[in-house]
Amino acid sequence: MECKYFGECGSCILYESEYLKQVTKKSETVSSLLKPFYDKPLESHISPDSHYRARAEFRVWHDKDNISYAMGNINKNGIVKIDSCPKVIKPIYNMMIPLIELLNSSYILSHKLFTVEFLSATTGDIVVTLIYHKKLDKEWIKEAKSLEEKLNISIIGRSRKQKIVISKEYVTEKLTINNKKYSYYHYEGGFTQPNPYINTKMIQWAEDRAKDIGGDLAEAYCGLGNFTIPLSKEFDKVLATEISKRSIFNANKNCELNNINNIKFARLSSAEMTQALNGVRNFRRLESIDIDNYNFSTILVDPPRAGLDNDTINLASSIENIIYISCNPYTLTKDLESLSSTHQVVTATIFDQFPYTNHIESGIFLKKIK
Repeated sequence: MECKYFGECGSCILYESEYLKQVTKKSETVSSLLKPFYDKPLESHISPDSHYRARAEFRVWHDKDNISYAMGNINKNGIVKIDSCPKVIKPIYNMMIPLIELLNSSYILSHKLFTVEFLSATTGDIVVTLIYHKKLDKEWIKEAKSLEEKLNISIIGRSRKQKIVISKEYVTEKLTINNKKYSYYHYEGGFTQPNPYINTKMIQWAEDRAKDIGGDLAEAYCGLGNFTIPLSKEFDKVLATEISKRSIFNANKNCELNNINNIKFARLSSAEMTQALNGVRNFRRLESIDIDNYNFSTILVDPPRAGLDNDTINLASSIENIIYISCNPYTLTKDLESLSSTHQVVTATIFDQFPYTNHIESGIFLKKIK
């Protein structure tokens, strides 16, 4: 990737290293951490080295009557004004200049604007969220509608205690996993995997691990059903949980969109899921779900950077197969110290979802020790 802001913008800190060398270094880091549990070579899934991010957030810098996109600088003591970002996928990249020009042409749209957020799909569908330090009124709505029509995008306005959706608040993503096509609604404000190219590889890797296992799947931290929906065809039934009410709404919409009927989504934390499955507590949110009717052969977990809580580790320890998607190899290693008493790592891989950063995504497949 070539970027004229390398060395100034704080978003990419590995700009001095060639992309494939970055991947090699990350693979070496994970291999070293996993060595007590897995000493075979790691498979590496690489990203396109430019135009790979489907989400982006830019500060807005006001200079008299003109506004610009801005990012924090590499020294973390100021900003860098930018007019492009080669990290973002082409639909966002191609929209950045036309959008800022039209915002600059409207005092109503540019006044007290402090953040612009982009959410896009590889299909070209774009939602732009404009965030303000002012109340949004009828005049703003009129200008925003005009902006939508001129750029053929969806606009959302946010301010304190305000959210105004001009037309729609989601993009429609289409992914092909193992030659089967899936559609997803990605809602503004919800969690989505930021790199659609690596996301496809992550889902495919997880599905390949699940082939021919059978039985039922339990999933914690299911989000919008990103993994759940493709993996559902490998199992009889799926119970997927997530703490966010918004994500559960999104997941159910995506289930309907793909005409899948063997998944039940439940709004439970990972700890509550463990309590429910162990019969410790009854939850009204599970009234329509017969927990005793599941025979879990596999659990899939995709936890936040802090890793798994003790309850989820205890639950996973009782299930034959574990598919673990990790966004932090250090907490993954900590969790493996507990899981290794009941399971062994069968295969491990890395997914380079965030080129030019130190961030590392990993995939681990474990089977219960006989």
